[in-house]
Amino acid sequence: MATRHLYLARHGAADAFGKLTDVGYRQSSLLGERLAGLPVDAVWHSPLPRATASAHELARHLPDVPVKEAAELIDHVPYVPSPAETPRSWAGFFDGYDEAEAASGQRLAEALVARFAKVPGHGPDTHEVLVTHAYPIAWLVRHALDAPPSRWLGLNSANTALTVIEYRDGLPPTMVMFNDMSHLPPDLRWTGFPGNMRP
Repeated sequence: MATRHLYLARHGAADAFGKLTDVGYRQSSLLGERLAGLPVDAVWHSPLPRATASAHELARHLPDVPVKEAAELIDHVPYVPSPAETPRSWAGFFDGYDEAEAASGQRLAEALVARFAKVPGHGPDTHEVLVTHAYPIAWLVRHALDAPPSRWLGLNSANTALTVIEYRDGLPPTMVMFNDMSHLPPDLRWTGFPGNMRP
Protein backbone atom coordinates (compact mmCIF):
# COMPACT_ATOMS: atom_id res chain seq x y z
CA MET A 1 0.00 0.00 0.00
CA ALA A 2 1.51 3.33 -1.08
CA THR A 3 1.99 6.07 1.50
CA ARG A 4 2.06 9.78 0.79
CA HIS A 5 4.38 11.53 3.26
CA LEU A 6 3.79 15.27 3.60
CA TYR A 7 6.44 17.34 5.39
CA LEU A 8 4.77 20.66 6.20
CA ALA A 9 6.82 23.68 7.18
CA ARG A 10 6.02 27.30 7.74
CA HIS A 11 8.39 29.65 5.95
CA GLY A 12 11.37 31.11 7.82
CA ALA A 13 11.18 34.32 9.83
CA ALA A 14 10.31 37.32 7.66
CA ASP A 15 10.24 41.09 8.09
CA ALA A 16 7.16 43.30 8.07
CA PHE A 17 7.28 43.43 4.26
CA GLY A 18 7.26 39.64 3.90
CA LYS A 19 10.94 39.34 2.98
CA LEU A 20 12.94 36.51 4.52
CA THR A 21 15.38 37.75 7.18
CA ASP A 22 18.86 36.44 7.93
CA VAL A 23 17.28 34.40 10.74
CA GLY A 24 14.75 33.03 8.25
CA TYR A 25 17.53 31.93 5.88
CA ARG A 26 19.37 30.19 8.74
CA GLN A 27 16.18 28.44 9.86
CA SER A 28 15.42 27.30 6.30
CA SER A 29 18.94 25.98 5.79
CA LEU A 30 18.77 23.98 9.03
CA LEU A 31 15.43 22.52 7.96
CA GLY A 32 17.04 21.52 4.66
CA GLU A 33 19.83 19.76 6.54
CA ARG A 34 17.24 17.85 8.53
CA LEU A 35 15.36 16.77 5.41
CA ALA A 36 18.51 15.86 3.48
CA GLY A 37 18.43 12.21 4.56
CA LEU A 38 14.89 11.64 3.26
CA PRO A 39 13.94 10.47 -0.25
CA VAL A 40 12.21 13.78 -1.09
CA ASP A 41 10.45 13.76 -4.47
CA ALA A 42 9.46 17.45 -4.62
CA VAL A 43 9.46 20.71 -2.71
CA TRP A 44 6.26 22.71 -3.16
CA HIS A 45 5.94 26.30 -1.99
CA SER A 46 3.44 29.12 -1.69
CA PRO A 47 3.69 31.90 -4.29
CA LEU A 48 4.58 34.45 -1.60
CA PRO A 49 8.25 35.59 -1.51
CA ARG A 50 8.96 34.46 2.07
CA ALA A 51 7.86 30.90 1.27
CA THR A 52 9.58 30.87 -2.14
CA ALA A 53 12.89 31.98 -0.61
CA SER A 54 12.58 29.44 2.23
CA ALA A 55 11.89 26.61 -0.23
CA HIS A 56 14.90 27.44 -2.41
CA GLU A 57 17.17 27.81 0.62
CA LEU A 58 16.24 24.44 2.12
CA ALA A 59 16.39 22.80 -1.32
CA ARG A 60 20.12 23.61 -1.51
CA HIS A 61 20.47 20.52 0.73
CA LEU A 62 18.31 18.39 -1.58
CA PRO A 63 20.23 18.18 -4.86
CA ASP A 64 18.19 17.36 -7.97
CA VAL A 65 14.86 17.68 -6.13
CA PRO A 66 12.44 19.87 -8.12
CA VAL A 67 11.17 23.03 -6.43
CA LYS A 68 7.73 24.11 -7.64
CA GLU A 69 5.08 26.68 -6.81
CA ALA A 70 1.60 25.56 -5.74
CA ALA A 71 -1.12 28.21 -5.66
CA GLU A 72 -3.08 26.20 -3.05
CA LEU A 73 -0.33 26.87 -0.47
CA ILE A 74 -0.91 30.66 -0.46
CA ASP A 75 -1.52 32.28 2.92
CA HIS A 76 -5.27 32.45 3.50
CA VAL A 77 -7.99 32.16 6.13
CA PRO A 78 -9.45 28.71 5.39
CA TYR A 79 -12.67 29.05 7.36
CA VAL A 80 -14.38 32.01 8.99
CA PRO A 81 -16.21 30.72 12.06
CA SER A 82 -19.58 31.92 13.23
CA PRO A 83 -19.60 34.09 16.38
CA ALA A 84 -20.67 31.03 18.40
CA GLU A 85 -17.64 29.07 17.14
CA THR A 86 -15.12 31.87 17.73
CA PRO A 87 -13.01 31.62 20.91
CA ARG A 88 -12.81 34.78 23.02
CA SER A 89 -9.12 35.17 22.23
CA TRP A 90 -10.04 35.54 18.52
CA ALA A 91 -12.84 38.05 19.11
CA GLY A 92 -12.65 40.84 16.56
CA PHE A 93 -10.15 39.04 14.32
CA PHE A 94 -12.75 38.27 11.67
CA ASP A 95 -14.46 41.67 11.77
CA GLY A 96 -14.60 43.03 8.27
CA TYR A 97 -14.50 39.66 6.49
CA ASP A 98 -17.34 39.70 4.00
CA GLU A 99 -19.08 36.66 2.55
CA ALA A 100 -17.09 36.80 -0.69
CA GLU A 101 -13.75 36.78 1.16
CA ALA A 102 -14.87 33.94 3.40
CA ALA A 103 -16.09 31.91 0.42
CA SER A 104 -12.82 32.51 -1.45
CA GLY A 105 -10.80 31.31 1.54
CA GLN A 106 -12.95 28.23 1.89
CA ARG A 107 -12.52 27.40 -1.83
CA LEU A 108 -8.74 27.65 -1.42
CA ALA A 109 -8.89 25.38 1.64
CA GLU A 110 -10.90 22.80 -0.31
CA ALA A 111 -8.41 22.96 -3.19
CA LEU A 112 -5.51 22.51 -0.75
CA VAL A 113 -7.08 19.35 0.69
CA ALA A 114 -8.05 18.01 -2.74
CA ARG A 115 -4.51 18.39 -4.06
CA PHE A 116 -2.35 17.32 -1.13
CA ALA A 117 -4.42 15.50 1.54
CA LYS A 118 -4.88 12.21 -0.27
CA VAL A 119 -2.96 9.31 -1.72
CA PRO A 120 -2.19 10.21 -5.36
CA GLY A 121 -2.91 6.68 -6.62
CA HIS A 122 -1.16 3.33 -6.71
CA GLY A 123 2.60 3.17 -6.99
CA PRO A 124 5.61 3.84 -4.80
CA ASP A 125 5.59 5.94 -1.65
CA THR A 126 5.94 9.68 -2.20
CA HIS A 127 7.72 12.23 -0.02
CA GLU A 128 6.81 15.89 -0.53
CA VAL A 129 7.86 19.02 1.33
CA LEU A 130 5.28 21.81 1.49
CA VAL A 131 6.61 25.25 2.44
CA THR A 132 3.61 27.34 3.31
CA HIS A 133 2.10 29.45 6.10
CA ALA A 134 0.61 28.90 9.54
CA TYR A 135 -3.07 28.83 8.49
CA PRO A 136 -2.79 26.25 5.68
CA ILE A 137 -0.77 24.00 8.01
CA ALA A 138 -3.44 24.38 10.69
CA TRP A 139 -6.13 23.51 8.13
CA LEU A 140 -4.34 20.35 6.97
CA VAL A 141 -3.81 19.24 10.59
CA ARG A 142 -7.47 19.91 11.38
CA HIS A 143 -8.46 17.91 8.31
CA ALA A 144 -6.15 15.00 9.24
CA LEU A 145 -7.72 14.84 12.70
CA ASP A 146 -11.25 15.12 11.28
CA ALA A 147 -11.89 18.01 13.68
CA PRO A 148 -14.65 20.63 13.29
CA PRO A 149 -13.83 23.38 10.74
CA SER A 150 -13.28 26.04 13.40
CA ARG A 151 -10.61 23.90 15.12
CA TRP A 152 -7.90 25.28 12.84
CA LEU A 153 -7.92 28.25 15.21
CA GLY A 154 -5.10 28.03 17.74
CA LEU A 155 -3.02 25.45 15.83
CA ASN A 156 0.08 27.61 15.58
CA SER A 157 3.31 26.74 13.78
CA ALA A 158 6.71 28.27 14.42
CA ASN A 159 8.89 29.36 11.52
CA THR A 160 10.38 26.27 9.80
CA ALA A 161 8.89 23.94 12.42
CA LEU A 162 8.17 20.52 10.94
CA THR A 163 4.77 18.85 10.82
CA VAL A 164 4.46 15.40 9.21
CA ILE A 165 1.25 13.74 8.01
CA GLU A 166 1.01 10.39 6.25
CA TYR A 167 -1.80 9.32 3.93
CA ARG A 168 -2.67 5.72 3.02
CA ASP A 169 -5.54 4.59 0.84
CA GLY A 170 -8.55 3.46 2.87
CA LEU A 171 -7.12 4.58 6.23
CA PRO A 172 -7.42 7.82 8.20
CA PRO A 173 -4.42 10.16 7.94
CA THR A 174 -1.64 9.64 10.49
CA MET A 175 -0.22 12.62 12.39
CA VAL A 176 3.45 11.73 12.83
CA MET A 177 4.54 15.02 14.41
CA PHE A 178 3.40 18.59 14.83
CA ASN A 179 5.46 21.78 15.10
CA ASP A 180 8.76 20.00 15.80
CA MET A 181 11.67 22.45 16.17
CA SER A 182 14.43 20.03 17.17
CA HIS A 183 16.55 20.99 14.13
CA LEU A 184 16.74 24.58 15.38
CA PRO A 185 19.03 25.83 18.15
CA PRO A 186 17.19 27.50 21.05
CA ASP A 187 17.79 31.04 19.76
CA LEU A 188 16.01 30.25 16.47
CA ARG A 189 12.96 28.54 17.97
CA TRP A 190 9.51 29.98 18.60
CA THR A 191 9.75 32.77 16.05
CA GLY A 192 6.42 33.49 14.43
CA PHE A 193 4.50 33.08 17.69
CA PRO A 194 3.08 35.82 19.90
CA GLY A 195 5.55 36.51 22.72
CA ASN A 196 3.19 35.28 25.43
CA MET A 197 3.10 31.80 23.85
CA ARG A 198 6.81 31.13 24.19
CA PRO A 199 7.84 28.93 27.12
